[in-house]
Amino acid sequence: MDKKTLVLGVIGADVHAVGVSILNRAFLDAGFDVVNLGVMVSQEEFISAAIETGADAIMVSSLYGQGELDCRGLREKCDEAGLKGILLYVGGNIVIGKHEFSEVEQRFKAMGFDRAFPPGTDPQTTIDCLKEDFHLN
Repeated sequence: MDKKTLVLGVIGADVHAVGVSILNRAFLDAGFDVVNLGVMVSQEEFISAAIETGADAIMVSSLYGQGELDCRGLREKCDEAGLKGILLYVGGNIVIGKHEFSEVEQRFKAMGFDRAFPPGTDPQTTIDCLKEDFHLN
């Protein structure tokens, strides 16, 4: 199988590094190539890294609650940059306040994300979704 490349990072002004480090290790252990951009990553940095590495997916993490603002327009920017159809995942504490996650997920899907994950999602859940979306099973 072709090794799939994931661009991973924490979007916006978020400096929470622990979760992205855990995801990085889990994705590597699952056999993915990972380009970990770390924290405080702009949309443009995600896109540039995806183009540069020929990535198959962009994995956006956010813990400080501003994910909805930080992620708005990312799908359109990906499309404009020639990344039409790239898998877009987002997860973490991605909105401010208490909301039913199904509602939050719908908001992010409406913004063009393929999958959205709530805080505390086990990395294996995300890996299983990647394998499904890449038809690796």
